[in-house]
Parts: sequence; C-alpha cells; structure tokens
Amino acid sequence: MTYKRILLKLSGESLMGDKQYGIDNKQVLQYAHDIKDVHDKGIEMAIVVGGGNIFRGLSAEKSGMDRAQADYMGMLATVINCMALQNALESIGVETRLQSAIKMEQICEPYIRRRAMHHLEERKIVIFGAGTGNPYFTTDTAASLRAIEIKADVVLKGTRVDGIYTADPEKDPSATRYENITYQEVYDKGLNVMDMTAITLCQENKLPIIVFDMNKPGNFMKIALGEPIGTLVKE
Repeated sequence: MTYKRILLKLSGESLMGDKQYGIDNKQVLQYAHDIKDVHDKGIEMAIVVGGGNIFRGLSAEKSGMDRAQADYMGMLATVINCMALQNALESIGVETRLQSAIKMEQICEPYIRRRAMHHLEERKIVIFGAGTGNPYFTTDTAASLRAIEIKADVVLKGTRVDGIYTADPEKDPSATRYENITYQEVYDKGLNVMDMTAITLCQENKLPIIVFDMNKPGNFMKIALGEPIGTLVKE
C-alpha cells in the first residue's frame, strides 16, 4: 500500500446521491464498502464529513442569520452525517469510533487526539464530527487540521468530480483536468479545491492532497494502490 494512514474528506453533498437534499442510504453504503475494502488492506483511516446536504452556515448567513450561530448549526449537521456513515460501516462489520469537537456524550466521544491515534493503531476507523468545533472554519480546514494532528500521510478529498479542473466542468465543457498542481498554483489561479486556510495548513506541513471522484466504485482502492487517479496537490 502507498499510504500507512490516510484522512478521507467527504462532502455532505456527496452523501445525497441522486437526491436534492438529505442522505441517500444506498450511496452511503457504497462508500462504506469502498472504505472497508481499503481498510482491509491494512491502511489506518480517519474520516471527516461535511454537512452541506443538511445545513450550510454560509448560505444561512447570507439570508440574515448570525454567522457563528449558523456555523454551529452546520457542525451539528456534520454529526448527523457521521452517524449515518458510522451505521453503514458497522452494518458491514467495520469497527468505528465517532469523535466530536462538540461534546455529545450520549452519541459520541469528545475529540481527544491521543485517543484518536490509539483507536487508529487498534485498527478502528475514526470519524471526526462537528468540524473544528469553532465557527468561521470549514470542514475542509477540519480535515487538514485533523490529518496533521494524527500524522496522516495524505488528505484524500472524495467529491463528485474526478479532480481539479481549470473551470467548473459541469458549467464549462472546455475545462481541462490537472493531474498535478502545486499549492501556490491553487492560490494563484483561485481554484476551488479547499478553502485557503485548509490549503495553507497542508502547505506548511507538506501534507499532500488528492482530489478524486469517490462516486466511482473502485477509485478509492486505486488511490490506495498508488494509481494516478484524480488530481494531486503538493509542493
């Protein structure tokens, strides 16, 4: 295997499948099987899930809601998604631990870095919910931060497109995909990969990012095997 420990970032929208809102259980179960296949190869794995399929803080702010309040609501949405993914994984025999940056003792552990690393060493998949626990920070930033804290080898951002393009491929058919790109090029070109805080964290800690299509079965395994799937962001 190319990596010993990875952090997988899934957007909330990716859990919708073909729906316009909420959670598509069929899609979540497909992700669970793909994750299990890679985990069974001996790779230690942590996961951060967004909440945009349920609630998006930035959108709520634009409609007049207080930004901090809206962001906390978004963090709660991520925990709902994390619970759905945890249920899917455990239904196929994968042992998991859900940790939240906001205390919710009845449903998950509080985030404790050393405990998370111990779970990983014991071959459990650790799912991180509630972002960083702070407003004004995205789940992309949470993914970069947790990846650095647990000493992951790479951040894998699973999306609905097969990498980073020169423009939005759903809107511009002439857009072309990058196979490799540097952090600085992401800044300079204003590409919508992750927010700038997340990119900066990865750049400063020399943590590579791979953006790939998680919806295509088998892609996740190909990345674990080192195949050039998606777009690699590094120095």
